[in-house]
Order: sequence, then C-alpha cells, then structure tokens
Amino acid sequence: MPLTVDCYYSLSSPWAYFAGPRIVEIARRHHARIILKPYDFQEVAPKTGGIPILTRPEPRQAYHRVELARWSKHLGMPMNIRPRFYPPKDNKTPGHTVIAAQQLGLDALRLSHAILRAIWWEERNVALPETRKAIADENGMDGAELIAIERSDPIVAEYRRNTDEVAEIGVFGAPTYVFDGEMFWGQDRLDFLDRALAQATGA
Repeated sequence: MPLTVDCYYSLSSPWAYFAGPRIVEIARRHHARIILKPYDFQEVAPKTGGIPILTRPEPRQAYHRVELARWSKHLGMPMNIRPRFYPPKDNKTPGHTVIAAQQLGLDALRLSHAILRAIWWEERNVALPETRKAIADENGMDGAELIAIERSDPIVAEYRRNTDEVAEIGVFGAPTYVFDGEMFWGQDRLDFLDRALAQATGA
C-alpha cells in the first residue's frame, strides 16, 4: 500500500505554485500518493492568526514580494509578482474543480499546478468557468465535464470537509502537508517531508 500525504492548500497560494513540481517529484521517488485537499483559506485564516497578504501593512507586503522574487529565481519558475487576477474573486470554485478531477481519477496534481500557474504567470482569471474549462482541456481533461460537476453536492461537501479538517488538526497555512500525523507547513519544508518519506520507506 503506497504512503499517503495529505496536502491542504488554497488554489491561489503562490507557495503552492512553487511547490507543485517538487511535490510531484518527491511523490514519484517514494511511490507516495498525494491527496489534494483544497480548503477555504479565507475562512480559516482569521481564526488561526493569519492575515491576508493584501491587508497586511505595506512593509510586510513589500517583503513578501521580495521573497516571491527570490524563490522564483531560486526554483527557476517564472512568476508575476503582482498578478492581475490575484486574489481571484472566487477562491473556492477552482478548489472544487481540482476535487472533481481527483474524484474522477484524473491527474489532479497536474490540473492544480496549471490553475496556479494561470494565476501567477499566465495572467488568467481562474474565477471564470471558461478559463478553468480551457485549462482542463489544455491538460488532457474534459473541461466541460469538470465544470458540470464542480458545484455538485459531493464536490462541495468534500471541500467543506477539508475546511473542517483544517480546524480539527491545527492547519493554519497553505500549503501544509500531513504525513503519518506529522505536519509540514510551507513549500520550504518539502525537504523535511522528503526525509520523512525516505525514512518510512527505508530509502
């Protein structure tokens, strides 16, 4: 049975964008399964001490932009530091789209990263269903099918469960990875997750 890592995150997080290719590579090396668990960051953040970036004092916003530029250069991943459509007017439905893909057994990791890339590099408005459909189609999926079911009761209920789980287990940031009861917050903690998986497999 493969090792399982739960990934709690928001479909607008720049740090989840940076983490995308590396978490896929880590999972491949350790034959681990990544379960994507998009949740309502706007609901959770005020309850756990978080402050949305655009409401923080300007010195903090400025340093956040510096860090984004540093990580973009370090990882070789292109990024618009001030993307046109961030934050998306609808931050929930892109998460529903990813959940729909995962429930259908599609490559949800690929779709998730494509949505994040659309925000942080391609200047696309992922709040629009036609944008999400196009992104899915571009990645070999049936975009119309995903859009048709993304607001269905089972999809919305799973998103709600993810948000409730966050409160129960103490997740407060995105992305947060949970493996074997241990929490790893942030894309800059992926090395520690990698080590934990290696230890679990004896690699």
